[in-house]
Amino acid sequence: MDRHDLARRGEDAAAAFLERVGMTVVERNWRCQAGEADIIATDGDQLVIVEVKTRRSERTGSPEEAVTPTKQRRIARIAKAYAAVNGLTPQRVRFDVITIRVLSEDRALLRHLRDAFSVEG
Repeated sequence: MDRHDLARRGEDAAAAFLERVGMTVVERNWRCQAGEADIIATDGDQLVIVEVKTRRSERTGSPEEAVTPTKQRRIARIAKAYAAVNGLTPQRVRFDVITIRVLSEDRALLRHLRDAFSVEG
């Protein structure tokens, strides 16, 4: 399985998890000039932008470490673009991160970090 397949499978698992815990997935792989949001969901009346990081090992660092401050700012720009396109109020946005550590072909550890970061401005 190449890294694109791994990422897709991770995003599929993350979307299924979010639905199981009562959130509604409204977009997947939403693109704009600022980049791409893995998952856009709602949790009640709150808009949630979800970054998904899937790893086979921690050789290059943990999945959480991959969501750097630079990446956080990019995700915030994507959220603003999504809100603008859809006429939503930006202050209602929450940023979550889902990390998936693949343990074997049929087993993985998923962590949902709610409100994982905030971005000023």
